[in-house]
Amino acid sequence: MKNMSPWWIRIPIVFFLVFGLMEYFVDSGDQLAVIKYPITQFFLLLVLLILIAIEIILVAIENVMLQTLSEEAKARYLAKKTEEGNFGWAKGIIEKLTRSKAIEEEGEIILDHNYDGIRELDNRLPPWWVYLFYATIVFAVVYLVRFHIAGDYDQKTEYETEVAEARAAIEAYKKTAKDLVDANTVELLTDASDLSAGKTIYETNCIACHMADGGGGIGPNLTDPNWILGGGIKNVFNTISEGGRDGKGMVAWKQSLKPAEIAQVASYVLSMQGTTPANPKAAEGDVWVDENAPAAEEAPATEAPEASVE
Repeated sequence: MKNMSPWWIRIPIVFFLVFGLMEYFVDSGDQLAVIKYPITQFFLLLVLLILIAIEIILVAIENVMLQTLSEEAKARYLAKKTEEGNFGWAKGIIEKLTRSKAIEEEGEIILDHNYDGIRELDNRLPPWWVYLFYATIVFAVVYLVRFHIAGDYDQKTEYETEVAEARAAIEAYKKTAKDLVDANTVELLTDASDLSAGKTIYETNCIACHMADGGGGIGPNLTDPNWILGGGIKNVFNTISEGGRDGKGMVAWKQSLKPAEIAQVASYVLSMQGTTPANPKAAEGDVWVDENAPAAEEAPATEAPEASVE
């Protein structure tokens, strides 16, 4: 009939263990299962009631068995239970950690020093403190050898390494989080998969105004070197996202397309450079030249690779 821990410890431990197992095995995505699936709340309530019922049953059994003991055995059992209820187990742990003497045993470690009636005790240092002190000595030796003798690295090297790792992690994250792109960070996509996706988006949404070959209809020609609102991937991305000229330009597609999709279709539009549509519309806007491009790479105005998008 010996209980290793009181009921108010057993019930929370078992309850939260069941809760943790439920959250582990129930696939609820980013939300907690107890929030996403209300039925789990009923399950946890049922578990709690069962745990309480088990404790009540154990107390009842304990009382029944207690009645079968002799008076002397009852007294010993109740005394032992009272000691456990007074956190006897906790006191034992504290004694092992501190190795302190009880008040009744202080006479064994009292010293001869007497200061106006105040006596000094020769208590042993707590084991936890001693072991921690030894650990600091070991740490200091390892630190000395590693950084001052072997010269592993210094703070500047550590900082530069961590900055480089952080930048690499950011770049890797950007590659998998394409929807974070905007008009300031977008870059021209050249992968076949991105251009194929851009072509699909273009054929679904853009051919009514720009024709399948980009020659233009209601909208401008996408294959000539002229631009109404500026060329380059950033300008084309912004035009598709925010829309064309007020009152007569195309609508803003940012409500219908994700940033990654806008980057794909903008890159596909720019890939039409140098193509010859069946019935090209007359050029509109101005010839656009990339001011940030190296001088050696700048193409003549008549051979600019971009087309116009409004």
